[in-house]
Amino acid sequence: MVSPKQRIPSGVSRLDLLLGGLFIGDNVVWHDDAGSLAPVFCLNFLQASQLQDKSIIYVSFDRSPKNLLDKLGNLANYPGLIILDCFTNGKGGGSDFFLKFYGDQEPDPPCRIIRVEEPRQPQEFEAALYQIHASLPGDVRFIFESLTGMQELWGSEDRLLTFYSHSCPRLYDLNTIAYWVLEKNAHSSRFRAQINQIAQVAIELTIKRGTTSLTILKAENRSTEEFHKPHTYWTKDLTVGFDDDRGTGGRIELGMRLKEYRLRRGLSQTELAKLVGVTASTISQVESNLIYPSLPALMKMAEALAVDLTSFFEDRQEGGGRLIFTPGDAVEVKFANMPEGALQARLLYPVDVEVKAEPYLIEITPKATLPAHFFFHKGEEVGYVLSGRLQVRVGKGVYNLKTGDVIYLTSEIPGEWRNPGPSVARLLWVKVK
Repeated sequence: MVSPKQRIPSGVSRLDLLLGGLFIGDNVVWHDDAGSLAPVFCLNFLQASQLQDKSIIYVSFDRSPKNLLDKLGNLANYPGLIILDCFTNGKGGGSDFFLKFYGDQEPDPPCRIIRVEEPRQPQEFEAALYQIHASLPGDVRFIFESLTGMQELWGSEDRLLTFYSHSCPRLYDLNTIAYWVLEKNAHSSRFRAQINQIAQVAIELTIKRGTTSLTILKAENRSTEEFHKPHTYWTKDLTVGFDDDRGTGGRIELGMRLKEYRLRRGLSQTELAKLVGVTASTISQVESNLIYPSLPALMKMAEALAVDLTSFFEDRQEGGGRLIFTPGDAVEVKFANMPEGALQARLLYPVDVEVKAEPYLIEITPKATLPAHFFFHKGEEVGYVLSGRLQVRVGKGVYNLKTGDVIYLTSEIPGEWRNPGPSVARLLWVKVK
């Protein structure tokens, strides 16, 4: 039996929900329509990798080390970051102006900067890349800032494709995660199609009339319900927000409510469709506000999600005006990509109630191992062990929990949970928005 691959965060919560998360082994290709849209996603991935205490190799063909350090800001103050400088002896021509950087750095930055001697030769670059990787422990993260810059230096799409078609499977087998960025309009459609065919994940970023949108073109071993749907987003500094997350200015959108309740229950569109007795396409169109469901179908949706029919239309107040929630208000929550039978969870209040702290009862079966954390969440989380024993891996540390212990997470994301004991381990878990 093949064990499930570890799921990790991208650093952008909504992207994690749309993709179903990133997995060890993923090569993620970003098709950047403007040449300036992908960096914020790369920086969030870099930040998330730092929080997990992972080594990161950042490959730069288009930026000098000084320029890149300025771009990274505080993210460069991480000892686990290695910048592979392919610019100085590449587009920089090995000039004294750029070489001066290596003599003037006082004090040296916390990250490591390694200058590639012959970046114009794909084989020399590849040898340097894998030599560095071999010296690093654990699963390493890669950011290739510009496939387009590599092509400009190497002279042809064929040379770049040869390198990529060799490196992408190798990185997959080495249990890494790699981001590859290319400027969409700088490459032929044939080249882009071949790149997508080899990659595990392909995402397109576009901008039209000042509006930016993200479209998932491919994501292996995930649900296809979000494929080829543009999702409008906006950025401010490192924050990436999606229009789906915004309020509607007083106008109730049934589709947005339906999607919110479905995701809180951990159901896919296909799973909800089966419960309601409609097609997954119908659920997709309702959530996109393309069609309006019949009243019987809407009643079945409310029943399947364990919400009041009126909750699809009414403005919600925090707590819904209630002080007490009974066991009958709790609803089962599913988690994707977890071993079957290893985990059971219940949200301890109805999904149509708006609260700032979400309480869950989580039960992990004896001897079970969970290859990732329960949630994609950037806020605080608190867990109290009601019964049993647990082991949790956070970064490089492994921590043992027993009955009565509390675990408090701020930005840390556990990489693994394990119940080593002979009985079910029960957790009261609270997510703070």
